[in-house]
Amino acid sequence: MAFPILLRRRLSRAFLAFLAAIIFPIAAHADTLTLKPFKDDVFAYPATLSSDSNGAYTVLDYREMRDINQRDEVPEKRVHAQYTDTGVRKVQQDLLLKTDAGDVRHVAVGKTQGAAVIVLYLHGQGGSRKQGVDDFTFGGNFNRLKNLMAGNGGLYISPDFPDFGDKGAAQVAALIDHYAEQSPGAKIFVACGSMGGALCWKLAARKDTGGRVNGLLLLGSLWDEGFLASPAFKRRVPVFFGQGSHDVVFPVASQEAFFRSILAKSKTYPTRFVRFETGTHGTPIRMVDWRGTLNWMLSRAP
Repeated sequence: MAFPILLRRRLSRAFLAFLAAIIFPIAAHADTLTLKPFKDDVFAYPATLSSDSNGAYTVLDYREMRDINQRDEVPEKRVHAQYTDTGVRKVQQDLLLKTDAGDVRHVAVGKTQGAAVIVLYLHGQGGSRKQGVDDFTFGGNFNRLKNLMAGNGGLYISPDFPDFGDKGAAQVAALIDHYAEQSPGAKIFVACGSMGGALCWKLAARKDTGGRVNGLLLLGSLWDEGFLASPAFKRRVPVFFGQGSHDVVFPVASQEAFFRSILAKSKTYPTRFVRFETGTHGTPIRMVDWRGTLNWMLSRAP
């Protein structure tokens, strides 16, 4: 009778392993944070003109007359009121963090401790921490991001930094390290506008932040082939690209080629590219769907 008992034990272990393989991923997926809507109707993407790579690459119908002149009360300076909710300023703070890499001034919106998700925005050349928290420019899109974080138990951070090189990367890394310790369960996403992308790639290449961040957003930004050998790439950190087809600072063809090089390296790598047809350098910051993009990243984050 020993043989049937042993067989039953082996079958039980195999069955338990089978159940674990099914249930654990489902449970993990169930625990994935999904950001609740905030003004989704007025921030919805315009029509899709084309797509490929199983939907990873999309061309959208951007129009300046509609997406700037009709959306803004004062074009490029003040959006119409229905796009914003400035009540979020109640949970906005202008702070200074002292780190070994230097003092880091930053604006924080939401929960500075115990946050469910953390998003940083790194500005481009000539910008400052104030750009990323301006409620009225870029079509109110930063106000939407602030409200999404505050309304979902998250934290949004817009910092100053001294340059787009190693010193700037060290300060942003120290900032991330500090808030990651205050919110150990949070997924961390870094959005980089224009030249700020140089810092996105430097953070991906570092052992500390490359092993800690959970997603990168490049908005009207640049490329770095070194990413394909980075700690972040090895962890399959999701990467989103938003680019205007008429960007004269960073040509769309170069960024598209880099996006496709990621898929050539790994066909199933979690990356998306949104091309705003006729859009210019600042268009992706104005038009990116923060909620849709971050929810996709949350679902694929390591």
